[in-house]
Amino acid sequence: MRTPQSVRRVRPHRSSTGACEADAARGVTGGKKAATLTGRLRRGWLIAIGVATVAAVAGIGGSAGALPQPTVAQVKARLAALNTKAARLGQQYDQVLQQLSVADQRLKVLDKETARYRANFDAMRLQIGRLAAVAYERGGASSPVALLTSASPQQVLDESAILTELSIANSAQINQYRSASRQLLNAQQAATQAHAAILHLKHSLAKRIAVLNTLKQQAEALLAQLAPPQRTGTGPGGGGGGGGYHGPTSTQAQKAVSFAYNQLNCPYVYGGTGPCNAGYDCSGLTMSAWGYAGISIPRVSYDQMASLPGVPLHLGFAGNTHVGIYVGGGWLIDAPVPGQNVEKIQLAGWYLSNLDGAVRP
Repeated sequence: MRTPQSVRRVRPHRSSTGACEADAARGVTGGKKAATLTGRLRRGWLIAIGVATVAAVAGIGGSAGALPQPTVAQVKARLAALNTKAARLGQQYDQVLQQLSVADQRLKVLDKETARYRANFDAMRLQIGRLAAVAYERGGASSPVALLTSASPQQVLDESAILTELSIANSAQINQYRSASRQLLNAQQAATQAHAAILHLKHSLAKRIAVLNTLKQQAEALLAQLAPPQRTGTGPGGGGGGGGYHGPTSTQAQKAVSFAYNQLNCPYVYGGTGPCNAGYDCSGLTMSAWGYAGISIPRVSYDQMASLPGVPLHLGFAGNTHVGIYVGGGWLIDAPVPGQNVEKIQLAGWYLSNLDGAVRP
């Protein structure tokens, strides 16, 4: 858990449109002033909500025979811990996925560079091969031409003695050949390193998905111990309001809200950034909604909360492992957890008790 951060006073700015569900975002943090918080939120600010890391991770297991059956409160506490751990790990998954995307793009660039340097190297190799053959036939070179005209740039650079012999009469071409060899060798080595990094990142993603799936199974087992009414408010999601957005779309905030409404019932997918059939995770939904409105925000919830201006309510920070879009009237649109779809849900229960802060682009 990170050290709580202080937050700045920011005077909220009301939208001139008067539309409740598409006003500019205002900051919210959870704590003792829940009643005041809910009242302020009903003014209709569009926000991205950072949900706190509020519970220590509790183990699931132990000897069933040696321990009494857990109480409802204990089961809910374990669920809260699992949800927190899963949210944190889910955002780590997003971070690795982002790194993988960057590495893939880097490898594509390196592959293009390698192909270009290979073509230049091969062209120079033909020229030097002719020079070397003449020199060798005349006795001006003491080593076989094949060593100098190898397809391996490393082997060419290793044959410095031959290059030195030829450079006396053809210094410009030999220097170009050396340069082409070094460029190709460097590009090949960089591409190899990038490929190795990609394999490492893919392995890291696979490990995280395995842990996330285990946490999901543990959470489902705990939920099965609760009666349906007792499950309310134990974690992200849980049903709520439906309907669509019928307000104006003249501002960027209104466009972001409209987009979020249009993603209702889309599936939750780890690392998902849409479109609907590909699914969303929590920060993928908020990023895509603001992207639709023409505003670029970071991919991961931690970065969204850290880099965007906040509007504080003088309480505290504790996590930022989950984000959603507040759409006014005490409601938010959220991509909650695997197995659930994007939904409109009241800012109450788990959401209100774990509320950490709010930001706006």
